[in-house]
Amino acid sequence: MANICIVINPISGPSRRGSGAERVAIATRALQRLGVKADIRLTERPGHAHEMATDAAVAGAELVIVWGGDGTMNEVARALVQHTAEGRGFSRAIPAPALGIIPGGSGNGLSRELGIPFDPAKAIERAIRSRVRYIDAGELGDRLFFNAAGVGLDAHVAALVSTRIHHRGLLPYVKASARDIFRYIPLDYTIAADGRTSAVSAMFVALANGKQYGFGAEIAPNASLDDGLLDLVVVEDRAILGNLLRVPSVFLGRFHQQKGVTVSRVREVTIHSREPMLFHVDGEAVQGTDTLVARVHPGALRLRV
Repeated sequence: MANICIVINPISGPSRRGSGAERVAIATRALQRLGVKADIRLTERPGHAHEMATDAAVAGAELVIVWGGDGTMNEVARALVQHTAEGRGFSRAIPAPALGIIPGGSGNGLSRELGIPFDPAKAIERAIRSRVRYIDAGELGDRLFFNAAGVGLDAHVAALVSTRIHHRGLLPYVKASARDIFRYIPLDYTIAADGRTSAVSAMFVALANGKQYGFGAEIAPNASLDDGLLDLVVVEDRAILGNLLRVPSVFLGRFHQQKGVTVSRVREVTIHSREPMLFHVDGEAVQGTDTLVARVHPGALRLRV
């Protein structure tokens, strides 16, 4: 296969393991064993992966492989999907590069669900030799996501970890969630989906394309990446004890069965609050307005996994 680009985030992952040079060397050796050539690029700043993927798509690349965490994956995947966009729609009629993934972040939620090897050389081989698979893209507040998005406590924790904690991994997320579950003040939301409107005081409201945030923490165990729907997960406030008792179920695949947790499948949903909402897309926090619209774009992303 010709026309391959590998985009590497040199500082992603727990304790930022491995320098950029080390990751380039690993990728180079893997490509040599496969007898394949590729353009290998290192990101230098936030948003750089998106720029590189856009350039690769315009130049006619057939495959763009991203080595990084969920945020870097989102940048690259978003660029590839936008390359096929016609106005506000998405079409398979316009050829676009497929996405390959080398898990290199903390949670690696999408990679875990897709069963991508954590060994970089094996992940590169998988991306190059696999057939194309289409998965859905979600959209929240005009920002695309491919695994999960939401408002409330999960967005608050995502912002905290990305701005105040200088190392990644499961522990910072656990600490931030455990600390803030005691002091986070739930917001009142009005949620309109599929002709029904409800009002709820919620710890968070999640939109799941995939099953888990990462680390094996399943927020929507029955979600599917390619069913043309998003799983709307509304987690009501159950006071401190009730909120704590639900936490273990996230890692046991039973979160959707807990009291105060409702899950429904939607194509479009509008979330309204009395104040501007912080939200996240694939773990990256974004400041939004008091009204956010979420929708799904079926089959928008081409994958080689």
